[in-house]
Amino acid sequence: MLTILKINFFCFTRENMELCAVNTEFLSQTGHTVLAIIMGVFSVAGIILNVLVIVVTVKYRQLRQPLSYALVNLAICDLGCAVFGGLPTTVTSAMGYFSLGRVGCVLEGFAVSFFGIASLCTIGVISVERYIVVCYPMGAVLFQTRHAVAGVVLSWVWSFVWNTPPLFGWGSYELEGVKTSCAPNWYSRDVGNMSYIIIYFCLCFAVPFSIIMVSYSRLLWTLRQVTKLQVSEAGSTNRVEAQVARMVVVMVLAFLVTWLPYAGMALAVIIDSSLYIDPVIATIPVYLAKSSTLYNPIIYVFMNRQFRGYAVPTVLCGWNPWASDAQMSEGDTTVVTLNKGQKFSPKESLKE
Repeated sequence: MLTILKINFFCFTRENMELCAVNTEFLSQTGHTVLAIIMGVFSVAGIILNVLVIVVTVKYRQLRQPLSYALVNLAICDLGCAVFGGLPTTVTSAMGYFSLGRVGCVLEGFAVSFFGIASLCTIGVISVERYIVVCYPMGAVLFQTRHAVAGVVLSWVWSFVWNTPPLFGWGSYELEGVKTSCAPNWYSRDVGNMSYIIIYFCLCFAVPFSIIMVSYSRLLWTLRQVTKLQVSEAGSTNRVEAQVARMVVVMVLAFLVTWLPYAGMALAVIIDSSLYIDPVIATIPVYLAKSSTLYNPIIYVFMNRQFRGYAVPTVLCGWNPWASDAQMSEGDTTVVTLNKGQKFSPKESLKE
């Protein structure tokens, strides 16, 4: 069985780097600089976009719909990941070693995990909201403000409950990848750590992932059934289906690209204790997961014409080059539903 490399936290200070360089040097300084630049770009762009989402939503009352609660919460989660995870990783990557010490590692690992899982849960809430609005447009099931608030609160509580155990001894936060950032310890074969990691993986990744996939699958199936029955208003159903399907595909692909490699790597290490993953290779999924702080606001908010109609003038001091688009939101779509004993009826139901 291949011995898993363990880094002693004696190596966290610059003074001790020479004594343990043989154990910690996975990349040249140039390699670390490249990683620092990449993470820096992701982090700064993510901070700017997510702050813009929050400011614009708070500023314009027209955007304060039930879905906005989840979208703003997603922006807050991503902002937290970028500030407490992306920026420290940028600094430590530029330095070539983790310089924040043991306490810094635990705090960074907790912060990134806390905001990251809250973000995943929020994406799950958004997927449920869109499923309800599209599949039950006639009011059989209503997604209201109280539901959105409940979903937001649940996201934070769920994340807090499952990320605090390592602070009290069940599980731990350790260095990962090229040892410039920290995360839950996927490598330890200790019984307590293994039990925590397995439960953590199931409840904090598998559950949100399942909710997202089921909700969006049902949404696409509903839209497809509408098209097959050729029920439309002003011939708009095909256009609406294509538009919504495109958005859903982008959302799901972004989720898979950013989070599935990281989750897959962690699961593989949990299942096979002898598995060795090169630290440089292991860093790629970490960076993909942290890049979601940039992709989320672009996909979930900026592909919405109505939001763009307010965000662009805010950035450009009142000028909007897409003024015509602002008059027609992507939420102005026609979706229909079939209830038992009822005829199909069109209704504006999807608000991106």
